[in-house]
Amino acid sequence: AVESTLLPSLDRFKPDLIMVSAGFDASVHDRMNYGLVTLCDDDYFWVTDRLRSVAEKWSAGRLVSVLEGGYNVIGDALSPLARCV
Repeated sequence: AVESTLLPSLDRFKPDLIMVSAGFDASVHDRMNYGLVTLCDDDYFWVTDRLRSVAEKWSAGRLVSVLEGGYNVIGDALSPLARCV
């Protein structure tokens, strides 16, 4: 969906700024989603890298990512919250 829908839509829209609500509830390390979605760190990196490329192309690199969801602090180093602060 990212490559076939989101990225082409962003290219057509040509955003001045990209803002991301970076939820980590889909992480394989977050048990709150009951294993329904199991994104790994590489998946988050891949999407972020693609969005960064779009931001460099259309918005002078302006990409804002805000932590939202996935507050599994028990995961120690794997916790998105622990990694962001």
